[in-house]
Amino acid sequence: MTALELLAPARNIEIGIAAIDCGADAVYIAGPAYGARKDAGNSLEDIARLCDYAHKFGARIFVTVNTIIYDNELRDCYNLMLALQKAGVDALIVQDPALLVLAGGGPDGNGPKVDIPLHASTQCAIRTPQKAVDLEQAGFSRVVLERQLSIADIKAIRAACQGEIEYFVHGALCVCYSGQCYLSEKLAGRSANRGACIQACRGRYDLTDASGKVLARDKALLSLKDLNLLDRLEELAAAGVCSFKIEGRLKNISYVKNVVAAYSKALDALVSRFPAQYCRAAAGRSVSGFESQLDKTFNRGYTQLYTDGVKGSWASMNAPKSMGEKIGKVLAVKPLPNGEVEISVSGKAVLANGDGFAFVSGGSVCGFRGDICRGNTIRCKHVDGLAPGTELYRNLSAAFEKEITAAPSKRVIDAAVTVSIAQLQSGGFSLSAKVRTSDGREAVADKVFADAPVANNRGRMAEMLAGQLSKSSGHYVFNAKIDVPADQALPLLGAAAINELRRELAASLDTMPCVSAPLRNIGHKKDIKLTIFEPGYKTNIANKISAGIYGADIEAYELRHQAGAELMRSRYCVRNELGLCPRTNPKAGKAESLFLTGNGKPLELRFNCAVCEMSVIG
Repeated sequence: MTALELLAPARNIEIGIAAIDCGADAVYIAGPAYGARKDAGNSLEDIARLCDYAHKFGARIFVTVNTIIYDNELRDCYNLMLALQKAGVDALIVQDPALLVLAGGGPDGNGPKVDIPLHASTQCAIRTPQKAVDLEQAGFSRVVLERQLSIADIKAIRAACQGEIEYFVHGALCVCYSGQCYLSEKLAGRSANRGACIQACRGRYDLTDASGKVLARDKALLSLKDLNLLDRLEELAAAGVCSFKIEGRLKNISYVKNVVAAYSKALDALVSRFPAQYCRAAAGRSVSGFESQLDKTFNRGYTQLYTDGVKGSWASMNAPKSMGEKIGKVLAVKPLPNGEVEISVSGKAVLANGDGFAFVSGGSVCGFRGDICRGNTIRCKHVDGLAPGTELYRNLSAAFEKEITAAPSKRVIDAAVTVSIAQLQSGGFSLSAKVRTSDGREAVADKVFADAPVANNRGRMAEMLAGQLSKSSGHYVFNAKIDVPADQALPLLGAAAINELRRELAASLDTMPCVSAPLRNIGHKKDIKLTIFEPGYKTNIANKISAGIYGADIEAYELRHQAGAELMRSRYCVRNELGLCPRTNPKAGKAESLFLTGNGKPLELRFNCAVCEMSVIG
């Protein structure tokens, strides 16, 4: 039986709890330091509280410690690892292999061990079976794969290694192979491998050829659409993926709730189709008060990237920001007093006051808020660049946001209760209630009601017993069955006594750990070596421990600042997106270098058609 895990992002504890309530089996979140999203840190106290909540349902909390670590930070990083383990964290997602050594006892090896699994972050640039095997043999229990892979690539990795495979299925996409992007550092001195990426790939550039001819002007030429593999989960599970990851540790709570609810529902449907093959990794079920709609949440347009092993239209050149759902075309823009306008729109979308709208004008994404929306008209302040014929999108649905906020989801665990009753010879009754939860925990509550008289209306008493016990208590939803012969008398009990019995059962269950699918934990090895690496700065060595693991005298980290260094490499190709690929367009000529200008520093694009990759050179 394969346990399928839905792994959700959380910027903070509130979003983490919401993700679990909406159906996440696990949440990944940053701690106080060393997370690859510098602006998404959380205190150890909040991490501990989130762990306590998650573990009620057998859900897991993974903390990202996935930046590279400098020598003077090793001791502090080790202490953080110990503190996170004490807080109840289930695994750490890491990039720097030095943490494998630190987990064995710190920088000097004499301290306590960090005995929780380490997962190799997507920042480790895992896109071949050899790399996955190398990391597994070094001590990583799980590998988080590169996003620019095909299902065939994933199958090959699954066939080669024994560990768990985690794969992104939704959210924003880096244009570069993960963990090997140096564009932000080159342009602004802020390293993506230290959690400080400036998202230069979302910037606007001009594209020229070697002669200076402008091929594209003021476009987000390196910006990709967002990933959406909602309808590919079955294929990914069959290929060997066990953890389905949603991107978004900087996203707001409504985004996380909407996306998690959609993917949880899809995974439940997958488990229902193959009950002998799959189960969910955590216990319980989500009772949602809203219907998820992915087109109503932040997106730059959706793509399935390289899932089928072919290139497609991946870029969001005109819309590096969220465009949302297409509403229709602007029919008219009528000026009104006080600088307002009334906009008439085609289409049948139901608009609401406060909706946010987006459109493209002059190559840029513009937006505005609708103050009063009735039928197919929008009344708002004057909007520059909006004219008849403009395609209009809604990137914020006020009604949907209100629905998500007003109808919160709840995570519950079902529990079956069987009640048996015996009449005592000395008078009164003994009652035994046995409960079994959907995750397999069992508890018993025995009560003696010595002074309870016989209920005159047996049927009504049986109905009351079953009804009062078949209610919620905490996060449990009880379903009671009264296992008593039809001719046996029942005690006359009040609702308070029955409710107390139900609460006692819930309290007993809370003393037991929720049963969930176990995480793989390889344990820690004494001799840690990595043999598959790219010589030079791309190995991201920043400390002596990592250098020893690779067993090579690798060039200095500062090499990336030298002229001519490759700042990123990708399956994405600007030539292909613009119809300039020599393979698909014979008139395109040779795949010679092109140039990006913008951000004050020119960049060269080189094309390796033999392997269908594009590189950005500083």
